[in-house]
Amino acid sequence: MKKDTDKIVARNKKANHDYFIIDTYECGIVLTGTEIKSVRLGKVSLQDAYCDIIHNEMFVIGMHIAKYSMGNIFNHEELRKRKLLLHRKEILKLFGQVKQESLTIIPLEMYFVEGLAKVKIGLCKGKKLYDKREDLKEKTRKREVDESIKRR
Repeated sequence: MKKDTDKIVARNKKANHDYFIIDTYECGIVLTGTEIKSVRLGKVSLQDAYCDIIHNEMFVIGMHIAKYSMGNIFNHEELRKRKLLLHRKEILKLFGQVKQESLTIIPLEMYFVEGLAKVKIGLCKGKKLYDKREDLKEKTRKREVDESIKRR
């Protein structure tokens, strides 16, 4: 899926810490002219973003794309809802899983494939506090083992 020519613009680093990622999907995103220019400059934040299904269409809500500095009065709104491009079958499948199993859909990263902006979304289940602590302990253990191997 990923090639050397693909350029990652933004990544949601807290997603792996806060959620169990069950499944991932790649989808396109509908952007205006000044939005795509800001995205190419890397001025995107996925930190508080989530996806929602409205009238059988998928939207990403809360994705922050900074205003384009060279834009004029027709510059875009920074936190508007942006439509994601998925097949209808995929949207309905995700909708069923979200409603039935109380899961959520989170944008994980944004990147370019052959000049087109793509968003990698994940079907996620929220972690409890004790799950987060366990992950941190495991990460610390792994780091200590790697350091001890390097010293030898």
